[in-house]
Amino acid sequence: MDVISVIRAKRDRIPLTDAQIDWTVDAYTRGAVADEQMSALAMAILLNGMDRREIARWTAAMIASGERLDFSSLARPTADKHSTGGVGDKITLPLAPLVAACGAAVPQLSGRGLGHTGGTLDKLESIPGWRASLSNAELLDVLASTGAVICAAGDGLAPADKKLYALRDVTGTVEAIPLIASSIMSKKIAEGTGSLVLDVKCGTGAFMKTVEDARELAETMVSLGTDHGVKTVALLTGMSTPLGLTAGNALEVRESVEVLAGGGPADVVELTLALARDMLEAAGIHDADPAKKLADGSAMDVWRRMISAQGGDPDAPLPTARHTHTVTAPATGVLSRLDAYDVGVAAWRLGAGRARKEDPVQAAAGIELHAKPGDTVTEGAPLLTLHTDTDERFAGALDALGSAWDIAAPGTTVDTPPIVLDRIA
Repeated sequence: MDVISVIRAKRDRIPLTDAQIDWTVDAYTRGAVADEQMSALAMAILLNGMDRREIARWTAAMIASGERLDFSSLARPTADKHSTGGVGDKITLPLAPLVAACGAAVPQLSGRGLGHTGGTLDKLESIPGWRASLSNAELLDVLASTGAVICAAGDGLAPADKKLYALRDVTGTVEAIPLIASSIMSKKIAEGTGSLVLDVKCGTGAFMKTVEDARELAETMVSLGTDHGVKTVALLTGMSTPLGLTAGNALEVRESVEVLAGGGPADVVELTLALARDMLEAAGIHDADPAKKLADGSAMDVWRRMISAQGGDPDAPLPTARHTHTVTAPATGVLSRLDAYDVGVAAWRLGAGRARKEDPVQAAAGIELHAKPGDTVTEGAPLLTLHTDTDERFAGALDALGSAWDIAAPGTTVDTPPIVLDRIA
């Protein structure tokens, strides 16, 4: 078996055999296949796809590359959630403690930023002292004591995916549906959760631009989960406009705490509650109202315990940027469009994301939104505020925002699509 033959087969649209897939994933994990060779194969998969058998086998090989966790000792049913990534998508932060407050155990293994989308771990690491890396024993201890944990997948859990995940980020292959599906589901199945709710995003700021592509990805992942005995549901949600009013790391943590305190942007609250209800349903918990747990402070209590259990200080001030730049509205009217992708790229260029897998991110970098589509804006009033620690980044960010918005005539009615577009089970 050799990797060149595998690359050529996929380049020429020949389905990979089970033996080729097993060997390739194992060899890449061991370092026998180089990053540049796996990059070529990933690009061939992006361009030519995989059939259902290939995806299932690739996922199984990713799972087999490492260990599997066992949460059978917990007194609560387990429920997890995964988002395919978007701009301003801080939903995991309020969602995990909320579902835990309702009686489930939430083992939320999360990732870092991919391209223009933010990463949950990058956001939480803006909290002083908070640790993303936990041993399996620590993970289980935090989960048992608080009901929720948000952390990085351990080195022993689907190690093939850990290498490939970082490589896809910097080689233009993030959008490959087979690689997205196998990446997500290999970690979630190996993680050992009993049920899983997927937030599959579509729109300009998502990796899946159309509802059709998002539905294909959702159906693929639901099938993979079901076949491995994990009750899996997917929501298709819109991502053409950023979620909430912030895109960045510390900025999104601050907004998440506002949601846990009973406030926050309406769209963030709506999606958090929608996902919480499906997670509780999948876990078999039918007597808890997540809206009440958000309003009465129960979810905030779990958040504080969870952050503290991972070494963080929930009362510590979050980092603030050394430099800010305000973008003002060029005209008076109604904001009819604010493109999520452009905002995400601008936040990335400000330092909130990474261009190479080894790059650090700035905790304080990002963008504040002062208006959303449908809002009235006034010429000269703040539209966006850009945050960064390195002011030479403003030029690139402003260039990315050059065509990010449209302003319609005063009094124009703007139709905003629903946040949840479909549900697949």
